[in-house]
Amino acid sequence: MNDPTPGQDRIRAAASGDNPADEAARAGRLNLLTAGLTLLAAGVCLFLAWKAVSSLLVIFAGVLFASFLDACALALAPVLPVNRPWRLTLVVLLLTALLAFALVWGAGKLPEQTRLLLKVMDTQLDVLQAHLLSFGVDLFGPEGGRDFTRWFFSDQGRFFSHAQMVIGTASNFLTDALVILFLGILFAFDPASYRESLVLLIRRPYRARVRGVMNEMGNVLRLWLVGQVIRIVLMTLCVWPILYLIGLPGPFVLGLQAGLSNFVPYLGPIVAAVPIGLVAMPLGLSVTVWAVGIYTAVQSLEGYVIGPLIQRQAVELPPAWTLVAIVLLGALFGVMGIALAMPLVAIGRVAVLRFYVEDCLGDRLSAPVEDMRVKSGGLAWTLWPRRHQR
Repeated sequence: MNDPTPGQDRIRAAASGDNPADEAARAGRLNLLTAGLTLLAAGVCLFLAWKAVSSLLVIFAGVLFASFLDACALALAPVLPVNRPWRLTLVVLLLTALLAFALVWGAGKLPEQTRLLLKVMDTQLDVLQAHLLSFGVDLFGPEGGRDFTRWFFSDQGRFFSHAQMVIGTASNFLTDALVILFLGILFAFDPASYRESLVLLIRRPYRARVRGVMNEMGNVLRLWLVGQVIRIVLMTLCVWPILYLIGLPGPFVLGLQAGLSNFVPYLGPIVAAVPIGLVAMPLGLSVTVWAVGIYTAVQSLEGYVIGPLIQRQAVELPPAWTLVAIVLLGALFGVMGIALAMPLVAIGRVAVLRFYVEDCLGDRLSAPVEDMRVKSGGLAWTLWPRRHQR
């Protein structure tokens, strides 16, 4: 029988050797292979991130410190009209001088006050343990959780193991602090190049969107960190003179730890009340009630009035979600996870709202990022809708 297919079509079909069914099958296999490789790459990245999570948290702390330096440089712009690198240099020099002054000033006072406070708290814990034993409650367990002398005199091996642990912890802390400082300075002096190096990994049509969201994350970090510094300073300056007037020993150390506790919302202020109560107990019940009561009143005023007014432009999270994030990150990553829980949740909230709620679900929560302009210079750029531009 004769083939009705024209000669040239027959030759072209024979040369290609393909048909629509084969092409569809090949495309399906290619898509399946691509999806498998993508899942494998994502799994490997998550595994490596999990193994290196402590280093990633240190890097994020460096970014946070860079945001603080950038905020200080931007604050100097109205009063010091020079180039941004010069303002950053001045900020670094001022912070270095302030740190040196604090170390010199505190070297003669803080160690003695700290030893006194630890001695008083140790004595009061013994008193509290005696009261609880009368009710059959052993606060420190059958072996005595505070009997640290057995670490040093029970056997030589245990002594050296604990000494090695202390030295290792101190060296790790010093190393992490130096890495955070140097990373923050490097990120702050040239933020645009580091941002663009990450944006280059995104497909070209999405780079503007990712760049805008990263700018917004930087702005949130800057506002949150500046707000936290203001809250810590205000809390320290309020609690310190109050405890001094009440007559508690070491009022500056107690005020400082009360201020630093605000870096961890909700849990930190509660923990900071324990040393104040223990130090006030030897002075009598009335002094203890006054000290704890005034601290609670000041902390409540700061936590429910002043704090929300300061942070309302940075992070708007329900308290329950904030507490859940602190507990989960603390359980997973320890002290570093607790300290960085709030800024991580803050930038995670921006990413979820912009990339998932707006881009995937299609909800419009704010002005488009591409319709916003970037304020000149800095790691954290302020975004303004086009209708505010002149």
